[in-house]
Amino acid sequence: MDRRTVFDGRLLPAVLLLPQLLLTIFFFYWPAGEAVWSSMITQDAFGQGWVFVGAANFVDLFTDPLYLASIVRTVLFCLTVSVLAMGVALLLAVFADRSIAGRGIYRTLLIWPYAVAPAMSAVLFLFMLNPRVGLLGRWLNHHGIAWDYALNGDQAMLMVVSASAWKQVSYNFIFFLAGLQSIPRAVTEAARIDGARGWHRFRTITFPLLAPTTFFLLVVNIVYAAFDTFGTIYALTQGGPGKDTETLVIKVFRDGVINQDIGSSSAQSVVLMVGVIAVTAVQFRFMGRRASAAGAI
Repeated sequence: MDRRTVFDGRLLPAVLLLPQLLLTIFFFYWPAGEAVWSSMITQDAFGQGWVFVGAANFVDLFTDPLYLASIVRTVLFCLTVSVLAMGVALLLAVFADRSIAGRGIYRTLLIWPYAVAPAMSAVLFLFMLNPRVGLLGRWLNHHGIAWDYALNGDQAMLMVVSASAWKQVSYNFIFFLAGLQSIPRAVTEAARIDGARGWHRFRTITFPLLAPTTFFLLVVNIVYAAFDTFGTIYALTQGGPGKDTETLVIKVFRDGVINQDIGSSSAQSVVLMVGVIAVTAVQFRFMGRRASAAGAI
């Protein structure tokens, strides 16, 4: 039987909820409302006046080929970072879940990169991949491979994807390892007795049981790649060369802070906010169905 706490009046629950409500209002609803309002106005060049334009900023966005190209680039970037970070993390978690010597040290070392700031991870990759001072970059050029991410857009995208995925591997590793350890050993032992070995057992038994964890991490990684990679990308390439690594969050910053186009930048931030809300809603719907199915069983 569930035990519920019942309050005599309504004042105490309201007081207990008030700090969280104030934080939500001041740090989410108020900025979000300001962004929505700014997306429907346009300001003069000196910021002395504004004109209400309604949805004109959004129409301009979705008729701008540069913005549409940035959307496609961001989607590909998010999917690539998510798949790479999750794939490597799952592989490492599978090995860490085994009984091997030094397993505790191995797990600790894999978690450490999550504490590295995005800009610092970019600096680490600069030390490795800079064509003039980087260890790997100089080695590639010395062996006849023309490596210069400041001139080659594909190389720049490869570098920002690698740096962003490396930063997220540790986070995914923690959840995958917890998911693997939550799988009942009786299930895997029964599969082993039935003759399931290696990859076949992982594909038919282990990975399906990790589906909730995998879907949760997929949503988290997509949101991470869309927003939290700003520091990494800006420190490495600043969206260049040209616009080859300019994702949506970089474009919001460039249009709003550098170009001072507040209306367009706010409209872009609103589009990003709606996208994240949609992805989160899909996640909750999927997880709700999984929970209902588990309860029915």
